[in-house]
Amino acid sequence: MTPLVSRLSRLWAIMRKPRAAVGSGHRKQAASQEGRQKHAKNNSQAKPSACDACAGMIAECPGAPAGLARQPEEVVLQASVSSYHLFRDVAEVTAFRGSLLSWYDQEKRDLPWRRRAEDEMDLDRRAYAVWVSEVMLQQTQVATVINYYTGWMQKWPTLQDLASASLEEVNQLWAGLGYYSRGRRLQEGARKVVEELGGHMPRTAETLQQLLPGVGRYTAGAIASIAFGQATGVVDGNVARVLCRVRAIGADPSSTLVSQQLWGLAQQLVDPARPGDFNQAAMELGATVCTPQRPLCSQCPVESLCRARQRVEQEQLLASGSLSGSPDVEECAPNTGQCHLCLPPSEPWDQTLGVVNFPRKASRKPPREESSATCVLEQPGALGAQILLVQRPNSGLLAGLWEFPSVTWEPSEQLQRKALLQELQRWAGPLPATHLRHLGEVVHTFSHIKLTYQVYGLALEGQTPVTTVPPGARWLTQEEFHTAAVSTAMKKVFRVYQGQQPGTCMGSKRSQVSSPCSRKKPRMGQQVLDNFFRSHISTDAHSLNSAAQ
Repeated sequence: MTPLVSRLSRLWAIMRKPRAAVGSGHRKQAASQEGRQKHAKNNSQAKPSACDACAGMIAECPGAPAGLARQPEEVVLQASVSSYHLFRDVAEVTAFRGSLLSWYDQEKRDLPWRRRAEDEMDLDRRAYAVWVSEVMLQQTQVATVINYYTGWMQKWPTLQDLASASLEEVNQLWAGLGYYSRGRRLQEGARKVVEELGGHMPRTAETLQQLLPGVGRYTAGAIASIAFGQATGVVDGNVARVLCRVRAIGADPSSTLVSQQLWGLAQQLVDPARPGDFNQAAMELGATVCTPQRPLCSQCPVESLCRARQRVEQEQLLASGSLSGSPDVEECAPNTGQCHLCLPPSEPWDQTLGVVNFPRKASRKPPREESSATCVLEQPGALGAQILLVQRPNSGLLAGLWEFPSVTWEPSEQLQRKALLQELQRWAGPLPATHLRHLGEVVHTFSHIKLTYQVYGLALEGQTPVTTVPPGARWLTQEEFHTAAVSTAMKKVFRVYQGQQPGTCMGSKRSQVSSPCSRKKPRMGQQVLDNFFRSHISTDAHSLNSAAQ
């Protein structure tokens, strides 16, 4: 018998136990989040107990707040959930916690925000440090965030420092990190803490979410557990993927029903003795081992508890013909109808995907496509060439950032030039229309918009420099531009402009720019061959023309 067959046989022996009915004994899994967090908070400094481990499984547990299992909404949710998708006993929960935390203690990455949270004794400064990191890490890779986080904390090490900064300074430091409203809301929150809350951060996930702008359920839970030790679970993209695979949840995790189930599982699993470390460990596991496309299952500390992995081994064994008949392996068996947590019927098990079958995400809506025309207006200055920037409105996309004068796309080139010239003259006065040149285009995708910029350039030469501009506009040198609060899209636009100036060619494939100067020059050997064939083709063509005459 092969090791795989032997292992699966042992697994089946365990799983042949009668399945528990999905009834009142499991309804507390879907009990109200607020009640669970209050129960966890009261035990946040205690060692795991039977009540801690069974939270979310036993409806009438003596340690649970009265009435939690009687929430009508949650009962409806549990009616279609099989015990196959739950953690059913204390031993399983305890094993998951212990294995994950032991792995984290050995394998966690050394990150600046973790060092700050561990070393900082002042609770408000610790919470602030965690808050900044969690906001920056939303939709942004760790490698990108490290330098931004370090620079931010050096410039504004306390809530009071950030509260006293200007929005211009915040946008300037945030430039290039994307999702710019995050920085603005972070500063708004710091000001509220300083001006309205006496400089003290709210101490629980509930009050953090209630009182601070831009702080949602996940961020509030992360701050409360890491900075204050509140035993509250969190669910981000990484945690959702881990939980979906561990409990074989194949449905779309962004759906309301699945999301509720994942939050219930996270609250059930969080370790009351080390809630912050546990939540970070779950996120770390999803980021480094249980990855979206190529998970490292052999390195996973909870592989033995993973139903997705068990399903893979079962399918491999059946495909190899090592098993005959229909073995009694536990699978999902909802009380009524189709289970809303399993793989959808329209997307059955795909043998080639393995554990990546879980979860299946709904297809994303493509970003809305828009077009715009923008112009780099340049004039000579005492310290070198200057370029004109104007400030965007204080709300909406890229709020408060600086950009080159822009207009919406027009259906004809003539109308486009006219509209753009009028916009330029609004800021800089009369300008020579004949100098306006089309240089190329830049395509930049925001979270929900794919924006194509038609890039123009206009250099003012031999004219008296414009020295005064209306409010909301400014002239900057090229050096000042690179440190200003401008978006990545505008930096791409400026690279196109620079690439079209005499003696320069700075088009970038990575920037998704299109311009005549962005084409690669042929290698020396290719140039020799081209010249050879060009001369012969020219000679042959001349001979043919002579013969024709």
